[in-house]
Order: sequence, then C-alpha cells, then structure tokens
Amino acid sequence: MSLFRALKKTCSVIKKSLFSRETTEAVKMETTKINMSRVPLVNGSIDTAMLKAHKPRVMSKSGHSNVRIDKVDGIYLLYLQDLWTTVIDMKWRYKLTLFAATFVMTWFLFGVIYYAIAFLHGDLEINKFTPKREPCVKNVDSLTGAFLFSLESQTTIGYGFRFITEECPHAIFLLVAQLVITTLIEIFITGTFLAKIARPKKRAETIKFSHCAVITKHNGELCLVIRVANMRKSLLIQCQLSGKLLQTYETKEGERILLNQASVKFNVDSSSESPFLILPLTFYHILDERSPLRDLTPQNLKEKDFELVVLLNATVESTSAVCQSRTSYIPEEIHWGYEFVPVVSLSPNGKYVADFSQFEKIRRSTDSTFYSMDSEKQKLEEKYRQEDQRERELRTMLLQQSNV
Repeated sequence: MSLFRALKKTCSVIKKSLFSRETTEAVKMETTKINMSRVPLVNGSIDTAMLKAHKPRVMSKSGHSNVRIDKVDGIYLLYLQDLWTTVIDMKWRYKLTLFAATFVMTWFLFGVIYYAIAFLHGDLEINKFTPKREPCVKNVDSLTGAFLFSLESQTTIGYGFRFITEECPHAIFLLVAQLVITTLIEIFITGTFLAKIARPKKRAETIKFSHCAVITKHNGELCLVIRVANMRKSLLIQCQLSGKLLQTYETKEGERILLNQASVKFNVDSSSESPFLILPLTFYHILDERSPLRDLTPQNLKEKDFELVVLLNATVESTSAVCQSRTSYIPEEIHWGYEFVPVVSLSPNGKYVADFSQFEKIRRSTDSTFYSMDSEKQKLEEKYRQEDQRERELRTMLLQQSNV
C-alpha cells in the first residue's frame, strides 16, 4: 500500500509539473505575441512569394497596363490618323530606326528622280554632248552620282562638284520640293524626339509606392494605409492621390460587371487635398460604412478577389508638366494588424533624414485590440454578413422573376 501511495503521489507531482509548464509556455507565447508589435519585418513584401501565379491584374506594380486591345477593325488606320502620338509612343529602338530610315529613303527616292530626269534629258549619253549643251545636273552620270547629289542638297553640304543648272526648270522645281518636304519631315521627327525626351514619364518613375498596404488604427479609425515618397529633390506640386477598387459586381437586374470601378478616397496626415510631397507621406483610407472595402475582416481578407489601383497625379515644379504614377494592390499584398516603420528622423546636425532602408518595413501594430478581439464576435459578424448577402441575392432573384 505504501508503494501504491508513493506512485500515486509521484504521478500527481508530475501532472502538476506538466500543467505548470504548459501554463508557463502559454504565458510566454502570449508575451511573445504582444512583444512582436515592436519587432519590424525585414521586408514588407515577404509574403509575395505565396502570391498566386495565375492571379490576374489590371495594373502591374510598376504601373503598366495589363489590358490587351484585340479585334479592333482598322486599328492600323487609327494609329496613322494620330501619327504624332504613334511616333511618340514608339520604343526608342524603333524610333531611331525610323529616324535613320526616313533620311535614307528620302535621299534615295529623290536620287532616283534626279537620275530619271538625267536619263530623259539625255545627260547619261556623254559621248553625244555638244560643247554648247548643258546637262540638268552637272557630273551626275550614274545612280550613285544622283544619290550623292540628293544627299548633298538635302543636307546643304554643297561640295561644289555636283550642282544643278538652268537647263531643266523641272529639275529646279524638284530641288525646291525636296528641300521643303524634307524640312517638314525633319521638323516632325525632331519634334517627336523632343516631346518624347520631355515627357514626365521618367519623372513619374521616381515616385515610389510601398510594395504592400496595411490595415491599422489611426486616430481611432480603422484605416487602409499606403506609403508614397518622392525620390528626387525637385518638388511635386498639386499632388492628388486617388484610388479605384476593381472587382466583380452584380447589379440588381442580374447584370454581372467583371471590373466594376468604385472610388476609394485617401487622406494624408495634413488632411490637405494637395499634400507637400517633400518627405515620404502616409495616406489613409478610412474603412467606414461609406467605404467600398467596409466588408473586410481578418478572416476574409485573403479570400477576397479585388484589385486596388492607386493613382498619384502631380505637377513637376521644374517643367510644369503633369505626371501620373500608378500602382496596384491585391488582397495578398494587404496586411491586417500591421503598421509602417517610421522613416523620417532628425540628424545630429539638425537636418531631416528619410531612411529609405525602412521604407518597405512593417511591424505588428501597437494597438492591442487587434490581438484581443473576440473570435466568437468575429464569427457572428461574418455570419450576419453572409445572411445579409443571401437576402440580397434572394431579393435579386425575386425581382428578376417578377420582371419575367
């Protein structure tokens, strides 16, 4: 009996020890979870490796459109009707090829015409020249000579070896027409070069958006937050940041819109419509009842299918040109319960420093409500949302049947 009591006592001690250890580990885990709010992530885009490879996007992260225009009747004619924009939008390799080909083709084309004039005038029959007979163009007795004369005339080199005479008025008229036409072509090509170089497209590439967005509390409101920075010292004035939520939407009549656009309004810390973008700024969208993202919860965020396109319009101070920078966010790039790490600090010599090594870093929000929210309450709210969605679908079906 004494041996049995000793074994029973030993088991009781072991059980208490295990319970105490589990309690201690649970407390440690909870403490670690809370303390993680102070630990920044190495990179705000660490979860991008888990993004779905087949996830369609209307706008890429770099701001380029992923929409393909297909099956348009007479599309080449439409491009030719707006030749100025077509040439400006060309890639540089095609533009330089067009630039060189334009000059070579005009030199050769007018050279062939000069050669035809010389042939019809009989200038190529050198042995039949009389002392008093003058050719249309001196020293042009081959196609190569005609090409060189066209080149020298168009570029106004004028070596003096080949020149036009008074013998052929139509050759003089052709020379005048060549100079006028080629001058207009040079003006057009040079203008497109200058317009392409002066475009604010490259300036827009120096506007940096955060790779991810976060959902956190700001001034007591639940907000979707993104970060924007100007990478150059030259200022951007009259900045306007707006967003468009693209998602599938079904109307009350049953029409299914694949990419419905809903406006998403962003505010900045200064609550100004034209923020002063000299330092990295944080823009906030309040997730209230008027927000198109009001149904987001930590549970359904990653299951949602939408794309948030963000556009920043600004005026370049040095050129007064309007530029636009774009990016987009999908649910996998939005982190619930995180906040951005501060990037602006004051140096010892009294200057403000923007540390862009911290620009993409995020950390757990310091607001404990994100971690102490009642899961039962969240499930109940989700249940109510689903019931409300089913009621709306039922009303839509009844409306469609009544219309029939």
